[in-house]
Amino acid sequence: MQPSSQPAAEVGRPALPEDRPAPPKDRPAPPGETSPREDAQFAAAFQALVDAEARIEPRDWMPEAYRATLIRQIAQHAHSEIIGMQPEGNYITRAPSLRRKAILIAKVQDEAGHGLYLYSAAETLGVSRDELLDLLHSGRQRYSSIFNYPTLTWADIGAIGWLVDGAAITNQVPLSRCSYGPYARAMTRICKEESFHQRQGYEILWALAHGSGEQKAMAQDAVDRWWWPSLMMFGPPDDASPHSAQSMTWKIKRFSNDELRQKFVDMTVPQAQAMGISLPDPDLRFEESSGHWRHGEIDWSEFARVLAGDGPCNAVRMARRREAHQAGAWVREAASAYAAKHQVGVLTGSAA
Repeated sequence: MQPSSQPAAEVGRPALPEDRPAPPKDRPAPPGETSPREDAQFAAAFQALVDAEARIEPRDWMPEAYRATLIRQIAQHAHSEIIGMQPEGNYITRAPSLRRKAILIAKVQDEAGHGLYLYSAAETLGVSRDELLDLLHSGRQRYSSIFNYPTLTWADIGAIGWLVDGAAITNQVPLSRCSYGPYARAMTRICKEESFHQRQGYEILWALAHGSGEQKAMAQDAVDRWWWPSLMMFGPPDDASPHSAQSMTWKIKRFSNDELRQKFVDMTVPQAQAMGISLPDPDLRFEESSGHWRHGEIDWSEFARVLAGDGPCNAVRMARRREAHQAGAWVREAASAYAAKHQVGVLTGSAA
């Protein structure tokens, strides 16, 4: 938060301590530049702003831990969008009709755009896209473990759209009210496009579920394989999630992992029933007292194994990502050279 020539009441922001200027606009003050008392004052004013449901913007002061949390979360989200293009991109040449092919191409292009929005949001926090990609390629940052599962049939494309994108919408709609402005605004557009992706997946599975016996079996097999990984997308249980409590205090997250998972299950069970598809959970039951569908135990050992790199497709996904990045080096170099040449021309013209 920065001082303003207007009173705090007029700009809707709590006043900062008045005995010294605010830290630099582009990032929090380096360690040692503020006293513990001043740090506490800035942090209290920051939290008051968050509690007042105001948006934190890039030029506002923020705790370093808030900034680091956002970079970690936004980067993982961006990486997931880019890696997530791979399992669906495999079926562009094998889509069963020209209509399905055109829709799938549009969806994969959307995912690339989502990655762009998110990398741009992360850059407002003082980290470059090159840095983030280097962290991904070196294994120091992660992407969603759901994309380490294979797409074995066309029905998998439907399951990804219905279940994976449905889980993403459940998780991401609250992020459009995230306390950090650039992330929240990126999510507004992303969620609109993800709703199209979810409907596309549901339509694919609906058509298969109402087709031949072989097609229905294909749809059921895909749902059987993608159901549990989709539940894992929300992260570990609340009592095993180290970042959730602080993220909710800062209003980066609005709901806990378990709350979001429950919303997804309650939304998805009636849709499965309407399609005539069974969910692979013998313990799934409706609880009259709460009005919720309760799911069975999740195999968190599988989640940990895939997250650690031992999933069916971890190695393949990262190898293709590194290969694509290397193959596109000449495009990035050409774009940089063009931008530099254009900037020289602008400066020369201004000087003249």
